[in-house]
Amino acid sequence: MQRTISRRAALVAALGLAVPARAGRAQAWPTRPLRILVPAVPGGATDIVTRAVAQPMGEQLGQSVVAENRAGGSGLIALDTVMASPPDGYTLLLVTEGNPMGPNMYKDWKPDPVRSLEYITLLGRGMFIVVVHPSSPADTLAELIEQARQSPQPMLYATPGVGQRLVFEQLKSLNKFRADNVAYKGGAQAVADLVSGHIKVGVLGLPPAIPHVRAGRLRALAVSGLQRSAALPDVPTVAELGFPGFEFTQWQGLGAPAGTPAEIIDRLHREALRAMALQATIDKLATIGMDNSTSAAPAAFTDFIRRETDRWPPLFKTAGIQPE
Repeated sequence: MQRTISRRAALVAALGLAVPARAGRAQAWPTRPLRILVPAVPGGATDIVTRAVAQPMGEQLGQSVVAENRAGGSGLIALDTVMASPPDGYTLLLVTEGNPMGPNMYKDWKPDPVRSLEYITLLGRGMFIVVVHPSSPADTLAELIEQARQSPQPMLYATPGVGQRLVFEQLKSLNKFRADNVAYKGGAQAVADLVSGHIKVGVLGLPPAIPHVRAGRLRALAVSGLQRSAALPDVPTVAELGFPGFEFTQWQGLGAPAGTPAEIIDRLHREALRAMALQATIDKLATIGMDNSTSAAPAAFTDFIRRETDRWPPLFKTAGIQPE
């Protein structure tokens, strides 16, 4: 009997020690620097958002948070690296709208957009903008649509990415006019050809468009968000011009390898929201036409990714875009 009591006492004591030990390990995280892999080259909007958030997050966590550019492979290089990393919270991914779009764009896209990562929070949203060269006779979106309808030839429009193309293809579908896409590999070349008048119509992201619109080198007709952009408050939304619910946005978010412990995801969520609420972060994002939207909880960002994943297939089908 005495031996049984002793064994029970030893077990209770062991369990009593085990709980604080686990708690101690959780509280100790992080004990070394974190890195956020950025699926883009330095200097673009994605890179700017990452660095704007990384520095204050590092200060809050007591460890440096380093932005590491891993461009290439249509975002798969960075995504695959994070997916293969230990789920310990030290390697994160800057997630973009390209993740849920991926299966619709590339035949060799294998990762499941929803299950491939643990999602932490949204890190701001931007929008696209429909622009024309100043020599264009269209002063409004309605006039551009009517011009396209009356033209004997399909209207040519420039886009530097699939998101921008989907904006114009949706306008084309809703208004029954003909237009052909002139696809560019990057925003710089598309902007150069639009500013020079080599092509008269285009859809761009806000960051490369803003300085040219403000300088009068491009005329802005509409933005693709549900609310007007604070960077260009005089430019109407497509939605308010007669197309309720019309919305296409650029966004960034934070993800971690699948299986990362919930307490680490929750901690990262709290610190990311603190960083996004800083006035310096808000001001930095505003310079590139981004807001400081965040997710109320990691589950909310996961639900957002799920909705985005379900949204794209019919839009790609309508646009006639086949996976490459």
